[in-house]
Formats: sequence, C-alpha cells, structure tokens
Amino acid sequence: MAQNSFTQHCRQEADTTALAQQLALSIRQFFQAKQSSHLNISLDGDLGAGKTTFARHLIQGLGYEGRVKSPTYTLCEPYPIQIKTDGPNTFINITVHHFDLYRMRDPLEWQEAGFVEHFDETGLCLVEWPEKAEGTLPTFDIEIHLVAGEAECERVITLKASSDQGVAALKELLPQS
Repeated sequence: MAQNSFTQHCRQEADTTALAQQLALSIRQFFQAKQSSHLNISLDGDLGAGKTTFARHLIQGLGYEGRVKSPTYTLCEPYPIQIKTDGPNTFINITVHHFDLYRMRDPLEWQEAGFVEHFDETGLCLVEWPEKAEGTLPTFDIEIHLVAGEAECERVITLKASSDQGVAALKELLPQS
C-alpha cells in the first residue's frame, strides 16, 4: 500500500516554488482524469510559515497567469483556470477558490459569508487558517502543513492525502511501495 504523505525540506524560495509546481502538475493530471471533480486543500502553519507564498506558487503552477493576491481582507479570491486535456483544443475549466480565514473571529462568519457553495464546484478550494472555521468546513482531501525554518525562506512542507481523492491528486508525489 502506498504512503499517504510526503515531506520536503525547502531551503530556499526556489525549493518551495518547485514543490508547489510539482503538486500543481499532479493536480492537473488528477483533473484530466476526473474532469468534474472537486478537491479541498488546507494550508496549516504559524503566521509567516509561507502559506500564502505556497498558495501563490500552486495557483500559478496550475496555469493562472495573472497576479495572485492574498485573500486576507476579502476572505476569498477566485482564480479561473483552463487545464488542457488530451483532445484537440479541449480544456477543462476549473476555479481555484483561495480562502484566508485569519481575520475571522467566529465560525458563524464563514457560514454567513455564503462560501460553502464553492465547495461543490468543479475545481478546488484552498483554505488558509481552516481552524478559524472550527469544524464548519467540509472534509479536506489534502492537508499541507508548513513550518518555518531558521532562515527567511526556509521551511518544511508536509503534504498529506486525507481521502481517496487526495491520494489520487498526490499520485505523482507520494512514494510508492
């Protein structure tokens, strides 16, 4: 049976970028195989651990070409992305909804904001500070945990699949046994 987690020590920003791009490639392949699917991904770590930086590299790695903003004040930023499939001129349209719940004071804010509908759309929801919603979020398929290192751009990043969909989406990154 394959393991369901993968950890990488990123010594510099280029290592973080490369890992996010590897994850993006694996997720693109997941959506090519399961075209109307949805993934929920959590980003966990202390303030300054690099959650938004990792999210930015992941969203750009998935194919978004514009500026990726931090959703700290808006709570959610949507990013429409086209993923090419094997057919000629065939694309899958997905939306990445990037949430940052840091400024939430009460889980009711999450429910009242009406964002729950995004968790049913084709694409993925990427949630920073999920603990601020205290159990009101759907189950996560992939959990990403970041720990800041001693140097400014150094971090340890662990990717963990928490569902069968998560295992399928991390297929290219998880060690096989």
